Amino acid sequence: MFSVQPTVGSPGTAPDFSTEDEVRWGVNVAEAAQAAGVAHFVFTSVAGAGRHDSEKVPQNLVSKWRIEQRIAKLDLPATILRPVSFMENYTGGYHLHNGTLATAFEPDVPQQIMAVDDVGVFTTLAFARPADWIGRAIDLAGDELTPLQIAAAISEAIGRPLPYAQVPIDAIRQIGEEFAYAYEWLNTLGYRADIAEARRLHPGLMDLGSWLAVTGALQISTFLASQDAAGQQA
Repeated sequence: MFSVQPTVGSPGTAPDFSTEDEVRWGVNVAEAAQAAGVAHFVFTSVAGAGRHDSEKVPQNLVSKWRIEQRIAKLDLPATILRPVSFMENYTGGYHLHNGTLATAFEPDVPQQIMAVDDVGVFTTLAFARPADWIGRAIDLAGDELTPLQIAAAISEAIGRPLPYAQVPIDAIRQIGEEFAYAYEWLNTLGYRADIAEARRLHPGLMDLGSWLAVTGALQISTFLASQDAAGQQA
């Protein structure tokens, strides 16, 4: 069984979707797996889960860590995959605004990213070799670049300028303290996944350039073209 739950703010979740909802969903799936006698349970958590040195940490780290702890108490034959932020975040309105790549990341602080498809590859590896993967928890990343480097790479791949615009952290705080803490955590402590180890396990692990060539550039260009068309109609 493969298990993954949305976190607060994930696309498609209800406006009142909470950390407690996420934990409840994750625990329900794990308990159902135990009741059904599932032979191998793969849970997608998040990099940095369990690495807390204060109460002011991103709640998605706390929620997924709580689910991990329940999986451990159930003594499930489990593999925990902990991906970092997804490259797909850069394909739509989450980070693309008014012809810029806009986030609250410090422009010169490296951020770890990976392609969603590679989570699928690691899941396949785990299910194919349960003896090697049951009992393992691993942080996963495919690349580590500053926001300025990400913007430059995307600009080159799509053939048009996409400058980086840093959003003030106070503007994020107006949306919610949780989101502000998340950016502050990523700007200071960060994920710290071992990219070399992840690539050793999966040699085809995509970096930003390969992801852009395979699918990312097309997705980004399509989104920006739709924004351009909407702006012309307005």
